[in-house]
Amino acid sequence: MTVDERAARQVAEQARETRWQRPSFGKELFLGHFRIDLIHPHPSGTAEDRARGEAFLEKLRKFTESHIDNTVIERDAQIPDDVLKGLKDLGAFGMKIKPEYGGIGLTQVYYNKALMLVGSASPAIGAMLSAHQSIGVPQPVAMFGSPEQKQEFLPRCAKGEITAFLLTEPDVGSDPARLGTIAKPDGDDYILDGVKLWTTNGVVADLLVVMAQVPDKGITAFVVEADAEGITVENRNAFMGLRGLENGVTRFHNVRVPKKNVIGKEGAGLKIALATLNTGRLSLPALCAGSAKWCLKIAREWSGARIQWGLPVGKHEAVAGKIAYIAATAYALEAVLDLSSELADAGKHDIRIEAALAKLYASEKAWLVADELVQIRGGRGYETAESQAARGERGIAAEQVLRDLRINRIFEGSTEIMHLLIAREAVDAHLSVAGDIIDPDADRNAKMKAAAKAGGFYAKWLPTLVVGKGQSPAGYTEFGPLAKHLRFVERSARKLARQTFYAMSRWQGKMERKQRFLSRIVDIGAELFAISAACVRAAQDSNPNAQALADAFAKQARIRVDELFEKLWKNTDDSDQVLAKQVLDGDYTWLEDGVLDTSIPGAWIADSTHHESTAANVHRPTPR
Repeated sequence: MTVDERAARQVAEQARETRWQRPSFGKELFLGHFRIDLIHPHPSGTAEDRARGEAFLEKLRKFTESHIDNTVIERDAQIPDDVLKGLKDLGAFGMKIKPEYGGIGLTQVYYNKALMLVGSASPAIGAMLSAHQSIGVPQPVAMFGSPEQKQEFLPRCAKGEITAFLLTEPDVGSDPARLGTIAKPDGDDYILDGVKLWTTNGVVADLLVVMAQVPDKGITAFVVEADAEGITVENRNAFMGLRGLENGVTRFHNVRVPKKNVIGKEGAGLKIALATLNTGRLSLPALCAGSAKWCLKIAREWSGARIQWGLPVGKHEAVAGKIAYIAATAYALEAVLDLSSELADAGKHDIRIEAALAKLYASEKAWLVADELVQIRGGRGYETAESQAARGERGIAAEQVLRDLRINRIFEGSTEIMHLLIAREAVDAHLSVAGDIIDPDADRNAKMKAAAKAGGFYAKWLPTLVVGKGQSPAGYTEFGPLAKHLRFVERSARKLARQTFYAMSRWQGKMERKQRFLSRIVDIGAELFAISAACVRAAQDSNPNAQALADAFAKQARIRVDELFEKLWKNTDDSDQVLAKQVLDGDYTWLEDGVLDTSIPGAWIADSTHHESTAANVHRPTPR
């Protein structure tokens, strides 16, 4: 399908939630307003929620310790059936489903703790449970399904029927306007045709959430039985990490789907997907935070046991700096996760920016943490756990964690897409008042009205960016030694808003193409959010060492913020763009001489035309 840039943007805009009906800490932060009252003190759930959550965690811990062997899953590239059966019996596939539908009914906070725990035992299992409950059938049906759909599908999911979410196609990633899967109305059914790629859980799924184009209506979400006639899982994909992941290619050919299986209404599929991801994205930060905590444990133990030049390696400054980074970052990742989750549970805030920031920040920082652990471990960090054990040493799967974490920078919105998504929300206030001014298709009257509206907005908004509480030595003194960091956040938030306004004034409609500039704007906001979360958590943390960790993290993050501010205007963006164009034009093919390309021959993008499958069906139902 050929779709021009403007049409693609319109589809994305139509799927956005354009209203801000509830307060948002993240939105205010990008507007230069440090609303710490929105996150401190923040809610922590009821005693009943905590009791239910702790009871389930205890059962899950016992099961993971006694039944899950990460080495076996890594070696066989498959989660054993008895493990899946045990998780189903435990209720792990219904953790977020309400008890009235047979689920455990965990809060977001305890669901994340459960993912952190099981993900530390096996990242592949963590990914399976996350995909099933965070973006699979349970979440969109719970949020948008009819009462009949909830009664039909949620109890099945709670009992352990595995679900998958199918959006991506061989030629369609984050550009859904070009979606090629079609659902044509036919009496009381739709006829589904198309191909879906990277269907996490798709190889073993019982139920699918499928996004397809309904002619003249738009992208629509369907619940589809995975064993319906005409569905073929054509391949189980293999990856550098998450070797137990049941991810495949699924083809639909003349598949009948009842109209009653439409989630929401026709044309609302992409909006449903984005709304689902607002909280669904928090599962990845949970897995990332868990990995960071594990990396800290291994770094601490190894750096005390390994002696070089008469000292434990952890006492050498080069390694000590890495340990400090791992410890501070692990604390901040958990703080960001818990804060975002508690806000989600309370239901009083719009957390679309906070959840997106959490996903972006956690996926990037956890990868760096794992990389530092591999470096601390040296040659052992590059060696597999099985190899270490075979020669008589403790088998530490540092290289596996590095491989497993890498996908999180791509899953559920790549880092680049997350930057653009968050940037769009960050400049939403500006676009809402100045949209017609910078729209080349707007007529003169529209531009004049927009100019008047913008003038009123900026006359009130710009003065709020001049001075603030962060300039007062008495600001945020209730946070004790951490007050200076919150003053920094307040000052930096105003500076960030001023820089954004200046960029909007300078580039206007062309700003959307300044993607690297926008990425730095978002990264500054992410660091400020993380500093805020760490300081707020430390203020409520009963552990006497918590403030030291928050202080260490804030000091590290502040340096990164200062560097990002400098790079907003001092960078090589323009010259890099010129060089990239020259490379793409073939001006530097000579640089590729002297090497061999051993890639397996084939098309860059697989054929996704609609036809009956000729492949063997590798769909593998699991025991119930």
